Amino acid sequence: MTGSVKDTRTTGPRAAAARIAPALRGTLRESAARTAITGAPDKDLLADIRASGLLAAAVPVAYGGAGGDSSEVNRLVEQLAAVNPSIAIIAFQHFAVTARITEWGSEEQRATILPRLADGTWLAASAWSEPAAGAAKQNLASTAERLDDGRWVLNGAKSFTTGASLADIYLVLVQTARPETGTSGVYGASGQTFFLVEGANPGLVPDLGLDLTGMRGSATGFVTLRDCLVGEDDRLGPEGRAPQIISGVRESGATLGAVALGVAQSAFDLALDHAARRGLLARPTVRHRLVDLETRIESARAIVERAGARTSPTPGLTTLHSKLHASEAAEEICLEVARLLGSAGYATGHALNRMLADARAVALMGPTNDLCRELVATTWPS
Repeated sequence: MTGSVKDTRTTGPRAAAARIAPALRGTLRESAARTAITGAPDKDLLADIRASGLLAAAVPVAYGGAGGDSSEVNRLVEQLAAVNPSIAIIAFQHFAVTARITEWGSEEQRATILPRLADGTWLAASAWSEPAAGAAKQNLASTAERLDDGRWVLNGAKSFTTGASLADIYLVLVQTARPETGTSGVYGASGQTFFLVEGANPGLVPDLGLDLTGMRGSATGFVTLRDCLVGEDDRLGPEGRAPQIISGVRESGATLGAVALGVAQSAFDLALDHAARRGLLARPTVRHRLVDLETRIESARAIVERAGARTSPTPGLTTLHSKLHASEAAEEICLEVARLLGSAGYATGHALNRMLADARAVALMGPTNDLCRELVATTWPS
């Protein structure tokens, strides 16, 4: 099925209700500090997230969700990132897979999977990247071969999969046919197909061997596909049409810039609190530095909100710009806050160091910032 399904979402009261409860906010903050040290995902916190109803934000009302549009999703992701960026990126990937199933799934897939994504029974993750494929995913080694009985067998390895070992269903990108010469775009290549693979499938083996500097509680790791059997009804969208699905992702307006925005806001709040406690707000130079930082945050927020609202004549480009601007602003704001804090922020365990690492991580998430630039540049006249 193509992306022509009827839009069953709403921006009404149920969508607007996607807010983080104060008690959960405190738990999120405590978990962020703890996982930054251990590097291990907080499964107890994930259980709370599943039970909170937040994962329903992007699921259409018709399938038991809150029916939030991309603006609502961006706001929710920003709220999460302000207290726990690792959970924010897990949630963002869940929402992204939800949107792909809503747009491209068969009616059976939508009826079966979306209610489980809404009530927290299932957590979704994406498994697209792999070691030698590059940021543009044009040289996939992971393959799917159709068997005589109509099933498919998947083999290969995926890297930088957020939510590895936690997810109940993975959106996996594989090569189902040899790429045609000269048909590859900037992102993806011909002959690539998406499959929805349940985490319980014995042929899908997660590995949390990655030890990342940032997003340490995000369970970002490897996924190995070993004679992983799936059915024809597990294929998402037409065979060989994954690049078309990928190109439509940014058109949705949901943006990783929202994660960066939450991190930037958290860093600014930390700086403001520090200045107030030290009596530094009496100094005009400090006040003016803080105002400049807040202005940069408002600038990033404006483009993230514009991406979510999809009011631009070219919403896909706005989404790319929003990720570029917000992620770079977040990293620079964290660095400026570090200068403002001086020695107070130099301790290894200081929260600002975690924020800076998390802000840097957003720039490396797909599409990476360099790939975002290339995707934007290809729209210019030659």
